[in-house]
Amino acid sequence: MAHKVKQFLEKTAREKAPGPAPTFSVLHILRAMELVAEKPIGRTKLAVELNVGQGAARTIINRLREAGLLSTSKMGCKLTTKGLRLWEEYKKVFQKKIEIGENGLTHAKHNFAVLAKNCGHKIRSGIEQRDAAVKIGAKGAITIIFREGRLIIPSVSDNFARDFPATAEKIVKLLQPEENDVVVISGADTLDLAEHGIVAATWTLLDDC
Repeated sequence: MAHKVKQFLEKTAREKAPGPAPTFSVLHILRAMELVAEKPIGRTKLAVELNVGQGAARTIINRLREAGLLSTSKMGCKLTTKGLRLWEEYKKVFQKKIEIGENGLTHAKHNFAVLAKNCGHKIRSGIEQRDAAVKIGAKGAITIIFREGRLIIPSVSDNFARDFPATAEKIVKLLQPEENDVVVISGADTLDLAEHGIVAATWTLLDDC
């Protein structure tokens, strides 16, 4: 079902009529859904959180509303029943996201980690996740697999707990990975870029999980 979530949101983000290229991407659509799922939010606040202009925020809201995923009121925007169902499908794969602070992996001030359930068999080197994060302005992304009872980084570390004990302890305690789960860490110099970076990196996993 996760790949269907990706297809639907990409269709929602796609430009519907001739005109200037949109100043937002499907990642903004996804992040908007995440913010609205947490609590109702107004357009001005949404624009700030997404780091887009008011016009782009209005278009994002309209696209989500036209897709039946979002409703608006004086209280702000909130997900519809259809929107909540779609978000729940996304969350079946990406169950947890945490801010983990500075570490020896990304060399960035701000870092987020996401747990992706049962995606380890699709990871080869983690380069795709790294490149996706860098493309939107993050410093990079590290992809970690929980395999045979331990955390590994493909081609980098066959024992993450030994090589990065403090970060490994935090990941295990807060994310509680299980066999074949993936943890992706993305870092950047600013909090918003780190968060956009983790969204971009994990988006690459939706086709495969």
